[in-house]
Amino acid sequence: MRRKVTIQSIADFTGLSKFAVSRALSGKPGVSSQTRDTIFKAAGQLGYFKDSKSAQTPGELVELDARKWSGTVLVLFPNIRYQNPESLYWGPVFSGISSRLNQRGINVLTLTEPKDDSMFSLLNPEAIMGVITVGSISTPILVEIRSLGIPVMMVDHSDPSFHCDSIFTDNPSCMKEMMNFVINKGYRDYQFLGNIRDAHSFYERFLVFRAALEDNDIELKQIPSLNGPEIDNFRETFAAAITEHGLPEVFVCANDIYALFAMETIEFMGMAIPDTLVFTGFDNTHPSIPFLATVNVNKELLGTRAVDQLLWRILNPGTSYEKTLIQADVILKD
Repeated sequence: MRRKVTIQSIADFTGLSKFAVSRALSGKPGVSSQTRDTIFKAAGQLGYFKDSKSAQTPGELVELDARKWSGTVLVLFPNIRYQNPESLYWGPVFSGISSRLNQRGINVLTLTEPKDDSMFSLLNPEAIMGVITVGSISTPILVEIRSLGIPVMMVDHSDPSFHCDSIFTDNPSCMKEMMNFVINKGYRDYQFLGNIRDAHSFYERFLVFRAALEDNDIELKQIPSLNGPEIDNFRETFAAAITEHGLPEVFVCANDIYALFAMETIEFMGMAIPDTLVFTGFDNTHPSIPFLATVNVNKELLGTRAVDQLLWRILNPGTSYEKTLIQADVILKD
């Protein structure tokens, strides 16, 4: 069994005084920023942050403010072109994550999911107190994280082979409200547009779309290729589908970006967008698009609450995993 890492052992490792180590780890003044960084790096390498987690009595829940926070949280992005801190959707999510970690005095380390090498060959897992995954992370990487015993919080992703805490927009209730509004307008011809294998949220939105049509005795005439267009070959897939089948009355889009790509493709094909054709979106990343309805997601709040839940998990490792749903504002237009 690995012996407990103490303040004295960190002092011995760094050659600094026990007093300096104690003040740095408790967030008190009296040490320089360079010395503080040295101490935190050494503490992480020795595994101090794992040892310093609060012991939990069965049935007892520890609140977030019960300890002074320090350490590093890894924010892991997928190696996908449109899922990064610069995107209109994920950027605000990351802003919420980093702001909350900064409030708690916790360092932020960002990493894009590597395709070939082992993720933790790039860094020392002992220095990581927790991981927040943003978007769709591959199962092999998740399995690697699980083998290290590091707490994980997923934002907008679910993997049946990896159980952990997660947070989503409340896709079912938002989508149901939006579909009821559009159906009550009298429209009867629908296509769902978006790759339902790209994100768990897209799949949830499609399930509600399909159920709403069934509940209102509207025939599902879904064109299979429109359920799976990849962003990189969207124009080709979409153009082929509408050339063969024509346009519906309503495109229910997995998010605003799919609606934007559809409109651009129709115009590229030399077609005018009919006044009778309407779009619904999701995420409200492109408010200038004339949607019949879309959903304004509080993206920063997703990031903030993801941090809160990760810290809760660190303090309460024995409690059941939780799936948090954040309600969003459905924007309905005439």
